[in-house]
Amino acid sequence: MDTFAALKAFVAVIESGGFAPAGRQMGVATSSVTRQVDALERSLGTQLLNRSTRSVTLTGMGESYFEHAVRILGDLENANLEVSEAAGPPRGLLRVSLSVTFARLHIAPAIPAFARLYPEIRLDLTLSDDVVDLVGERLDLAIRLGSVETSSVVARKIAPHRRLVCASPEYCDQWGTPRSPADLASHNCLTFSYTRGHSLWRFSGRSQESVRVSGSLRTNNSEVLREAAIGGMGLVLLPSWLVGADIEAERLRVVLPEWEVGLGGDGGAIYAVYQPNRRVSKTVRAFVDFLVERFGSPPYWDASSDI
Repeated sequence: MDTFAALKAFVAVIESGGFAPAGRQMGVATSSVTRQVDALERSLGTQLLNRSTRSVTLTGMGESYFEHAVRILGDLENANLEVSEAAGPPRGLLRVSLSVTFARLHIAPAIPAFARLYPEIRLDLTLSDDVVDLVGERLDLAIRLGSVETSSVVARKIAPHRRLVCASPEYCDQWGTPRSPADLASHNCLTFSYTRGHSLWRFSGRSQESVRVSGSLRTNNSEVLREAAIGGMGLVLLPSWLVGADIEAERLRVVLPEWEVGLGGDGGAIYAVYQPNRRVSKTVRAFVDFLVERFGSPPYWDASSDI
């Protein structure tokens, strides 16, 4: 039995949802995948999969073994990449997870320039606002916004993650401009609906202040909040990478600019996150260095004198 081939077949069955999809993914017959997984189970002396006519699921032992198999295959792939990248320019497949809106605004426009610089790198970009498991999803890199737990990953700061209270000039002309954080309690504040904490805005400056805000719109989408604020509906608390261009174009105005503001806890930064064994990867380093240079210091979205 080819142990690595059997491991690949086993992992493919779980990740693709069955023997037939795994065969198509691997480019082999379904019967070949079945034989490899059967041989693996015989060699281990235990059942890894529960099979039925409609589904394939992991047994208790299979769940534990699957985690080890993914890690082993990932380590082998990383070792192969390190050797192949040792000489010559960065090359190969780079799998990256990105926040949806940030990717649309700041990563997607940069991809053609990156491709011209590194024509031998193939990008596989996954857009999701969820915190993905790098190992489980077999990703090389993630760009994360905010705080990062660094006990098991390397996190390199590539830009600050500043939040600003903003409103349209029309809103300020009609309802007035808040002069202190406490004034926000009497304004229409547009908020996120992820958790209750998103209606508590925390300020630091001359003192520490927290203000419970409310308004006529709650949503789980930052771009909806941005459009509503531009339309004069109320005040919003949004990251500068999202509203920087609107402030430059005077569609939005920064309110309480002398205060640092957040939603509680560590405001964090924009990080490139990867596994420790990808630290020396030329492809990872090329992509991260490219973003750092492109964003600048301070980043281009903070270039306005009003931010």
